[in-house]
Amino acid sequence: MEPMTTTENSPTLTGERADLLEALGKARHFLRYTVQGLTDEQAAARTTVSELCLGGLVKHVTQTEKSWADFIVDGPSAMEPGADAWAEHANGFRMLAGETLDGILAEYAAVAARTDELVVSLPSLDASHPLPEAPWFEPGARWSARRVFVHIVAETAQHAGHADILREATDGQKSMG
Repeated sequence: MEPMTTTENSPTLTGERADLLEALGKARHFLRYTVQGLTDEQAAARTTVSELCLGGLVKHVTQTEKSWADFIVDGPSAMEPGADAWAEHANGFRMLAGETLDGILAEYAAVAARTDELVVSLPSLDASHPLPEAPWFEPGARWSARRVFVHIVAETAQHAGHADILREATDGQKSMG
């Protein structure tokens, strides 16, 4: 399974942007690796006491990456919660009726391609927006596009670790080791 990144479409890209794409691609690869070969039923199975399942974890990472990419483009208004924000957030961690692992992975690939295009095409990685008001953000803080991309890498890598644990509980497969 190849890293999920567009660096192969940008052979002359070097430096910081190439590094960001490589880091994004590697983190995404490990997350996708954890669901390789699973049926929809296995991907939807809960292996812990929480609602979390492997398909839902990929879905959550997809939604999170999309939200942060929208933030880069549109600022904090892109992250304003909707009327059903809590239910949407909770549903992001599980596979709902009619959802398939293939569909979730296809959406993840589309979101990743858009993010990668932003890494390549933004005029400046220094462009920044104020963070939306939330208890987990420092009041008045701003994040640059660069900081957001690093955050996406960290989120993806962290959740790839969670997925590795869930996969091992499913059928014993491990990403590493």
